[in-house]
Amino acid sequence: MLRLFLIVLLLILASIAPKLIFRTKKQKTLADGEEEPIEMFMESPFGWVRKYIQIGAIFLAVFLLLSTSYVIIDADKIGQMERIYLGKSMEPGQIIAFDGQKGPQARILPPGFHFKLLLNVLYDVREVPLIEVPDGQYGYVVAKDGAPLRKGQYLADAWPQNNFQKWLEAKYFLKNGGQRGPQLTVLPPGKYRLNTYLFSVDYHDATDIPAGFVGVVKSNVQETPEWEAADVPHDLLGSLAVPLVNKGSVGIWVEPLPPGRYYLNNVAYNVTAVDTRVQTWNYKGGYKRRYIDLEVTQDGKIVQKERAEVVSIPEHAADSAIFTRMEGWLVPQELRVQVQVEPKDAPFLVASVGKVEAAEDKVVSPSIRSVVRNICGAEKVLSLIDENRATVEANIEEAVIPEGKKAGVTIKDVRLVDSVVPPELLVARLREQLAGQLEETFKREKEAQNQRIETEKARATADQQPELVAAEIRVKIAEKDKQAAKLTGEGEKLKLIEIATGQKQQVAVLGKDKVMQLAVLDKVLTAAVENSDIVKIPQILVAGEGSGLEGSAAILGASNIVRGLNNNGEPSAIGKSK
Repeated sequence: MLRLFLIVLLLILASIAPKLIFRTKKQKTLADGEEEPIEMFMESPFGWVRKYIQIGAIFLAVFLLLSTSYVIIDADKIGQMERIYLGKSMEPGQIIAFDGQKGPQARILPPGFHFKLLLNVLYDVREVPLIEVPDGQYGYVVAKDGAPLRKGQYLADAWPQNNFQKWLEAKYFLKNGGQRGPQLTVLPPGKYRLNTYLFSVDYHDATDIPAGFVGVVKSNVQETPEWEAADVPHDLLGSLAVPLVNKGSVGIWVEPLPPGRYYLNNVAYNVTAVDTRVQTWNYKGGYKRRYIDLEVTQDGKIVQKERAEVVSIPEHAADSAIFTRMEGWLVPQELRVQVQVEPKDAPFLVASVGKVEAAEDKVVSPSIRSVVRNICGAEKVLSLIDENRATVEANIEEAVIPEGKKAGVTIKDVRLVDSVVPPELLVARLREQLAGQLEETFKREKEAQNQRIETEKARATADQQPELVAAEIRVKIAEKDKQAAKLTGEGEKLKLIEIATGQKQQVAVLGKDKVMQLAVLDKVLTAAVENSDIVKIPQILVAGEGSGLEGSAAILGASNIVRGLNNNGEPSAIGKSK
C-alpha cells in the first residue's frame, strides 16, 4: 500500500509541482480607467528544469508501479495469493475466493515469472513449499471449502481417478462438486502443487500386506450407489454371523487383498492382516506325570520305583493337554493340530470371529477338546499306544474338520503326540518286555560264550596247523599205502590163481613131480640171482642123454644149493638123477 501511495504522490508531483515551483507573481500597475490592480505571473528563467523533474517523477512512478506487478516463484514452491484491495466480498460461508473477490484465492502461481498490474499491491503473495508425501505413506486430505457433506456422510465422495490431477486444483475442485471436510481420496507418495488455503494434508502409513498373509477390508463408506451382498461360498452357508459384501459397499469385502502395499484411507477402511500359512497348534503340558521305573538287581530280580514330575504348558502352546476319562482313568492327551486359513475363507473368519486367535480360543479349541473327550472316552486306555492309535487319530480328525470350517479354519492334520497312560497299566507290559530283554540278553551272552569258545578253538587249531597238516598228510599216505597193498594183494591173488591154473595144466602134461621140481628150481634160481654166493661154478663136465633136468642138476650138484636142498628132503631127488 505504501508503494501505491508513493506512485500517486509522484504522479501529482510530476503534474502540479513544476508549475508552482518555477513561476513568480508580479504586481501590475493601474492604468487609466482600471478599477483594481491585476496579479500577473512570469516564467522562471530555470523552466527547463521542470521538464526533467516531471520525467523523473513519472519514471520513478512507473518503476514503482512495475515493481509491484511481478513475482518470481522458486522451482520447489508455489505462490498463494490473498486479495486485499479492490475486490468483491465473498459469500457468507465461503472461504476460497475466485477471480475478482477479496480473500484467499483459488488460483495458485506455479514456479516461474508472473506479471500482473499491481500484483503485489492488490494481493498478498506468499511462497509455500510443495506438498511432498514420503514413500511408504499417504496424504490424508481435508478440504476447508466446498459443498457440504450429505446427511450421514463423514467422508467426501471419492475423486474420479481418470481426472485426479484436475481435482488437485482448487478452482476445479470447487466448481465441480468437491465437498468440504475429510476426503476419501488420498494422495499417494509424490510431490503436489496443492493450495493449502483450501487443502490441509496429514501423513499416515500405507497398508502393507506381507507374503503369506491377505488383507481383509472392512469398509465404513458406501462407494457404489447400491449396497450389494456377496455370494457366500457353498461350504460356508449357514455359518456366517456377519454378511459379506462386494467391493465398494459398506461392510466386510468378500475379496481379500493379496500381499502388497496399499494406500487406503484408514479412516474409511480397516484392514486386518490374516495369516494364511499353515500353523501348528500344540495342546500340551498342564499336568503331573507319574512314572514307575523298573530296575534289575545283580541277582536278576526286577525292582519297581515310582517318581513324578510336573509338565508345564509351553509358552507358545495353544492350550494345555486335553484330559480324557477312559475306563475310569484320567488320561492327559497331548495333541498337535495343523491348521490353515485359506485366502478365500479369510473374510469369513474376520466376519465371524475377528482374528485367527479368536477362532482358536472361541471355536476350534473348545470343539477339539469336546471331540477328543468323546472319541477317546469310548476307547480303551491302551488303544492310545497300540495299533488302534491311528484309527483314533483318523476319527478325531474327521470330527473336528467341520468344526473348524464354522470359523473359516481348515484343519489339515491331527496327531496324538503323547498319551499319558497311568503307569500302573504299563507295569505288566514293562515287566514282560524287561523279562524278554533279559532272556534275549542271556541268549546273546551264551552265544557270545560259544563264539568265544569257537574262537579259542580256532586259534588253537591255527597254532597246531603244521602238525595237523603233517598228520593229515601221513593219514593220506597210509590210505594210499593201504590201497596199494590192497591192490598188490589182489594182484598176487590173481597171479597165484593164474599160476595155480598153469601148474594144473603143467601137472596134466608133465606130471606132478616134474612140475614140483620146476617150481623148486625156479625158487632156487631166483635165490641164486639174489645171492650169488650160493652158486659155485662146476669144474666137471657133465653130459647126459636124456631130455630131463639131469644137466642142470649136474651143474648144481656140487653147489651149496644142492646141499641145502638135500638137507630139506624132497628136492634132493634132483641129485639122484646122476
